[in-house]
Amino acid sequence: MDNCEELIPEYLGFVRGIVDTEDLPLNISRETLQQNRVLKVIRRNLVRKCLELFEKIAENKEDFEKFYEQFSKNLKLGIHEDTDNRLRLAKLLRYFSTKSEDEPTSLTEYVARMPEGQKDIYFITGESKKAVEKSPFIGGLPLSRLRGPVHDRAH
Repeated sequence: MDNCEELIPEYLGFVRGIVDTEDLPLNISRETLQQNRVLKVIRRNLVRKCLELFEKIAENKEDFEKFYEQFSKNLKLGIHEDTDNRLRLAKLLRYFSTKSEDEPTSLTEYVARMPEGQKDIYFITGESKKAVEKSPFIGGLPLSRLRGPVHDRAH
């Protein structure tokens, strides 16, 4: 409990703050406290508040670019760790595509740009943009380009 593993998931480990509550009894053992329902409610509320804040940051493109540059790995890991919030986290992810070479795009924006009749999303993963561009599999398809080890693990 010293490092608050029970209060916040690992993918949100970069979040810092103080939790003040009157709902936790003070005179109990650590083991009893770890099983306390109130801790689960606090954890759920902390995650919800964090995601609300991230969504608010995403409303401002420049602010979100700075945030995403620093914490995109955490959001990507959250997709795997937090099944309850997977859809909310997925809306925050950004990808490079053949249509948006220099600027990452959200999945929602990518789907909106899909040509009529395209039912599938094609993607390729790689260590770098250069490695992905050299892939013989591209062949003129509209692709979402996923780079880095987190993406390789995800798919």
